[in-house]
Amino acid sequence: MIELYTAATPNGYKVSIALEELGLPYDLHALELGANEQREEWFLRINPNGRIPAIIDRDAGDLAVFESGAILIYLAEKTGKLMPSDARGRSEVLQWLMFQMGGVGPMQGQATVFHRYFEPRLPAAVERYRNETTRLYRVLDRRLQGREWLCSAYSIADIATWPWIRRYDWSGIPDVEDLEHLRAWMDRMAARPACARGVTRPPSPRRTEVIDMARKMLVR
Repeated sequence: MIELYTAATPNGYKVSIALEELGLPYDLHALELGANEQREEWFLRINPNGRIPAIIDRDAGDLAVFESGAILIYLAEKTGKLMPSDARGRSEVLQWLMFQMGGVGPMQGQATVFHRYFEPRLPAAVERYRNETTRLYRVLDRRLQGREWLCSAYSIADIATWPWIRRYDWSGIPDVEDLEHLRAWMDRMAARPACARGVTRPPSPRRTEVIDMARKMLVR
């Protein structure tokens, strides 16, 4: 049994999607980020960084794993699924996983902050992060030309990337209409039953609640 500590964010949804894809039983614990629950002492014993998601694997001696990318790798290795076993295929998946972890996530995250939550608004910051996120989207679009998935088969690289890309409008990113390969991949991801279930675990709050919560967290 996996204990999942998470919230309704792109990083949180990575893990719920992976667990749904793998068919692993898990208990969901949704943290109230606006109430600072992720910084309470009990949770810091699971993740010293005080961020979601984190898991505890009860079948592995109560092993705690934090950081979304590390969790995805752990689950893939635990089950032997969603990542190739050969060196070339494994390296390819890890490269695109890190592309999301070091590029898409941080850049789109900052685009969201300056577009939605930061007051007073800083146009230069909005433009900087929006442009960089769009550039990364174009890298993905080129990668997906002639491909069904980011790597040779569906993998944790796709799972890590989609929860971010699907909310491009919330981040203030211009329409992706001209990125036909990226759009087709987004449609394939959305059609997967495990992806559809994963982004409801937990359900997203109303947009006004998200904005209020994020602005409270920015001043802490």
